[in-house]
Amino acid sequence: MWSSARHVAAGDTVIVWLTRDQVQPLVVTPGKDFNTKFGNFRQADFVGVPYGSKVPSRTGRGFVHILRPTPELWTIALPHRTQILYLADISFITSCLNIRQGSKVIEAGTGSGSFSHSIARTVGPLGHLYSYEFHEARFAKAKEEFTRHGMDDTVTVQHRNVCKDGFTVIDEVDAVFLDLPAPWEAAEHAKKALRKDRVTRICCFSPCIEQVLRTVNALNEAGFTEITMFETLLRPIEVFQVPQMQSVSVLSDKLKKSEQKREDKRLRQIAANKAAAATAAAKPKPKSKSKRKRGEVEDQDEDGVEDRDVANVLESKDGAAGEGTTSNKNKRVKTEMDNATSNADGDVELPQAQAQEADVEIEAEVEDPTLDDEDMDVLEESAIVAESNTLASSRSSPTAQSVALAAAGFMPKMNVSKALPEVRGHTSYLTFACLIPVPASTSTFASSASAPPAAAAATTVPLSSDANIKPEPEQAGELPSTGKATTT
Repeated sequence: MWSSARHVAAGDTVIVWLTRDQVQPLVVTPGKDFNTKFGNFRQADFVGVPYGSKVPSRTGRGFVHILRPTPELWTIALPHRTQILYLADISFITSCLNIRQGSKVIEAGTGSGSFSHSIARTVGPLGHLYSYEFHEARFAKAKEEFTRHGMDDTVTVQHRNVCKDGFTVIDEVDAVFLDLPAPWEAAEHAKKALRKDRVTRICCFSPCIEQVLRTVNALNEAGFTEITMFETLLRPIEVFQVPQMQSVSVLSDKLKKSEQKREDKRLRQIAANKAAAATAAAKPKPKSKSKRKRGEVEDQDEDGVEDRDVANVLESKDGAAGEGTTSNKNKRVKTEMDNATSNADGDVELPQAQAQEADVEIEAEVEDPTLDDEDMDVLEESAIVAESNTLASSRSSPTAQSVALAAAGFMPKMNVSKALPEVRGHTSYLTFACLIPVPASTSTFASSASAPPAAAAATTVPLSSDANIKPEPEQAGELPSTGKATTT
């Protein structure tokens, strides 16, 4: 099939790969040009280049790849004359029909030749493919392609209506593939073409379920068994690399570290609370005016008389200053009165603003405590224990090396696959069946069973080898004596 040379020669059929979705067949003809959206190419430039080469255009703005034809590439690039079978169907049919090197296969409905090229490669030079096409124009085109691709020794294509005229081979092929509008009309002809000395198989390709039903009925009537039907669909699967999953030991070490951090945090909170309580106990708390004792009221009344006298004196001194200084005098009087106010225990009473500032200072000290030596020792001891546990776990862990590689940026990766939700395929059905040969003994038994039974005669056979001993006749109704056997 096709050229087996390393380099492209004039007249060779090549596959021009433009993009993933644009693949074209081309017969290299020097003197002609090949025009694409990627530029203009001289076909003479293709001659002599190795298959698989990247050839630039004359303008230098684009390029194409020149590939050697294969059945897979030909299925993608061939000119469609009819509906064709793609790789998913072809591979499944080849497997179910048990087609291999040296097999002889019948194909009814050549069409565009997609299935023919794949089967011709599978059977090889020891096998043979008999292809039949009803449409004369498609037959002529297929025959021309098979000749140009060097498949005449492996493929025999004929223009014939197999539904009426049958096949040209009898009791010879191992498998039959029918791609016909009415495959049930060719079921009996296919049975004649299949070999009778081994299990053979048939496949019918139909786009409608009504065709499948009629085909199944015809196969049952023709004596085929194990009739099954399949529909082939394609589901793309994306394969990509992700970092390798960590082992259980690594995750266990992480959990231990997390628990140790929570324990350290708890110890720090306990130490901070102790320090805050000690600081609050060492500093006296100011008493507010609302907590004065009942005895303070009398002292306040006596001090009030003195305060009024002091206020009168200050007012007489500042009388010359005018009415503009009244607010200043009131402020000084209030300040002196606040400073002179005291409780019965001798503690100085603070104004409300100063008391609020003192409370804020106390809260700030609680939020930012100063740890004593004992608390610092506890924290240092817990940190040392945590560090020792971490070192021990890293040494004993079997994945310490992988963790070190991950930290250095050499994280191993693994391949994973993900099935995409998109499903591609066509609504065509593949109906398979088997033809099991009937043994000769079974057919002889069947013919003898139909004949009338003959009368059975009882005969005594001596078991002894002595010729002088003669068997005695048995009486009716008696069992045979020892040393004799009765056969019928």
